Amino acid sequence: MTPDMNPGYQTVRPQADYVRRVEMVPMRDGVKLYTVIVFKKGTRNGPILLSRTPYNAAKTTSRLPSQHIDDILPLMDAEFVNDGYIRVYQDVRGRNGSEGVYIANRPISGPLNDTGIDHATDAYDTIDWLVKNVPESNGKVGITGSSYVGFTALVATIDPHPALKASVPQSPMVDGWRGDDWFHNGAFRQIGLGYFTGQMTNANDNGPVPSGPGDDYLKYLRAGSTGDYARAYGVDGFPFYQKLSQNPAYTAFWSEQAVDKWMAARPLKVPTMLVVGQWDQEDSYGAPAVYEALKDKPGAKDKLHLVIGPWHHSQVNYQGDSLGALKYPGDTALEFRTRYMKPFLDHYLKGAPDPHIPQALTYRTGTNQWDASPRWPMGAPTPLYLGQKFSLGFTAPSAEGNDSYISDPAKPVPFVPRPIHANDADVWKPWLVHDQRFVSDRTDVLVYQTPPLDKDVHIMGAPQVDLFAATSGTDSDWVVKLVDVYPDGDTYTPDMAGYELPVGIEIFRGRYVHSLAQPQPLQPDKVERYRFGLPNVNHTFKAGHRIMVQVQSTLFPLYDRNPQHYVPNIFDAKAGDYVKATQRVYFGADTPSAIVLPVVKD
Repeated sequence: MTPDMNPGYQTVRPQADYVRRVEMVPMRDGVKLYTVIVFKKGTRNGPILLSRTPYNAAKTTSRLPSQHIDDILPLMDAEFVNDGYIRVYQDVRGRNGSEGVYIANRPISGPLNDTGIDHATDAYDTIDWLVKNVPESNGKVGITGSSYVGFTALVATIDPHPALKASVPQSPMVDGWRGDDWFHNGAFRQIGLGYFTGQMTNANDNGPVPSGPGDDYLKYLRAGSTGDYARAYGVDGFPFYQKLSQNPAYTAFWSEQAVDKWMAARPLKVPTMLVVGQWDQEDSYGAPAVYEALKDKPGAKDKLHLVIGPWHHSQVNYQGDSLGALKYPGDTALEFRTRYMKPFLDHYLKGAPDPHIPQALTYRTGTNQWDASPRWPMGAPTPLYLGQKFSLGFTAPSAEGNDSYISDPAKPVPFVPRPIHANDADVWKPWLVHDQRFVSDRTDVLVYQTPPLDKDVHIMGAPQVDLFAATSGTDSDWVVKLVDVYPDGDTYTPDMAGYELPVGIEIFRGRYVHSLAQPQPLQPDKVERYRFGLPNVNHTFKAGHRIMVQVQSTLFPLYDRNPQHYVPNIFDAKAGDYVKATQRVYFGADTPSAIVLPVVKD
């Protein structure tokens, strides 16, 4: 009758090839943060590579139950810990093992945060403790991570600790309204509601929104507005949902949280390599925005780098030999980490020779090669005009005209083919490269395209939408897609024959055409000029391909539906507010709708 419950089990056995320590690191206000320190046995005089995460440091450092360091840590860590790096993961305050209060994307000390505590101070205090209490280290620290962890890596460079020698923020969350996680140009990314339920509850309560199986398209459509959906499943009880739904416009609530504005107001002290995926489905905006804010600062030529790889969100840390239907000649993510990221960190943390990383390092899709550039963007603005008979060309059309379609909120255009299961990684991660033929023949999608190209067109930068359009309603969304159309007769890669590859997709909410902070109704049938950017790309439209532009008014259920009848807050739109509208896109000398491409003369 001996009790069979063992009082504890040490998973790190004597034969393990690593050391794993757990520490509660004190912050200046007395709060202690759960911190895991991992390094290979025998490590001496090793640099520290830190990541500060809301995603559970304990689980991150226990990927597989093993006695080998390569197995317990994330894939991207292998090349670092096997070369003497000390890997540190820390739960941000209020999350998982850490004490304190969790505030999503906690603002830096200032108008929105009067506590004197933020991610910059927590990073400073953590680094100070590490260099004093990890005797195996050389006293030099780098910081990295993706998404929220990229956000904390970036903020750590504001008023940095002297021991912080380099930062590699990957897909950092920078501006949640302009183009990162929560809104894009005012349109709300409603499938992100599952992030609240999975991230902002106690560990035993978290999980996706319990809406059941089935087509997400129908779930959101039948619910009504985003507010209706949130109330139906209790998401409206989350404080973060209330913050977003009460601040649908780009007021000080958003602009004073924008990390690029924080960075612009301070000197660049820490060498920083900003990384983003060309098809990042979550945080495509942040890294290029920070680069733009910092590129002209003293020392930026040597300290600041922008990397754009051919990846989905965070794919830089995983396998990078393909994305959806796209196949690359090798593992582009591993190539980047070993040829560029690690030499960059080695230089600043280990005293290795300067690898001379260019200011812009971007992967050219279409021809599949890395390009080194002295600046970003590299292309010259070159308008590609919409014209009669759904034509597209570099010569401005002389004839005036317009094309129209009916946008019906009861039948929104899906963002991927139905049935939609947005929580499925195989749907969500590659959706930005999905073949667009599934919507090309819808009557509520306008399709313009060039003849087959007689020579390559190479672009490097963010294409800009310059759209002259009108609606019969009093509000409207405009979705614009830039597409690379593969030849029908492609026998070399027959699975790509006729493929309509999105190079960039973006949305703009019409009520903000005159002011992002002060929305106003649109005048029915009045032509407005909508200007906004597509994501940054390095891409070659090859000879024989066509360039296509698609225009539509919904991208559902990724983005909430615009009622097309102006209401003060779309989160609370009622069933009767959703109305059909006639949408018109204009072209010609007086209304020259175009996509302005950043064309490079190779």
